[in-house]
Amino acid sequence: MIPFKGECRAPSRVLSVGLSALFIVMLSSYSFASSDTPGKVIAGWVEKISIKNQSYALKAKLDSGAKTSSVHAENIELFKRDGQRWVRFQLLLEGAEGAEGEIETLTLEKSRVRRVKIKEHDGDHDSRPVVELDICFDGRPYAVEFTLTDRSAFIYPVLLGRRFLAGVAVVDPEVTFLTQAQCR
Repeated sequence: MIPFKGECRAPSRVLSVGLSALFIVMLSSYSFASSDTPGKVIAGWVEKISIKNQSYALKAKLDSGAKTSSVHAENIELFKRDGQRWVRFQLLLEGAEGAEGEIETLTLEKSRVRRVKIKEHDGDHDSRPVVELDICFDGRPYAVEFTLTDRSAFIYPVLLGRRFLAGVAVVDPEVTFLTQAQCR
């Protein structure tokens, strides 16, 4: 049989190329994380989080180089309650919706999860208490372990480390503030 002008001589080759193109399109859609799908969200290197049930937000630096998350805390007091180790501390919460620039002090008492030794840049070690805080990140609640420390010398009062970021977010270092701070 002689093919007519415009007919394809190799239908299997056309089918193969078409299937390959379809496969590439499907793979490329999986290479980009989407905040509309369950799983990891794309987040900027700085995001806002909130303490659950609080309208105030905290700016957080997302840092895959840090293992444990940390939060700026003041007036840290260690004490015992019913034989258990507890920590009383204050967080400075800033900028509720419609109240930008205002600062509220939130005093919390939490059971101490553990203590960690943090190696500082000068080689010294700092021992810090670790507590679990309920936060909102990208509109969802999370229970996250934080070291309590004086972060007043840093721009951002919260640092979210690898333990939190793993399984939750992919960080885009070119952008900031892609997520919402309050829980839905």
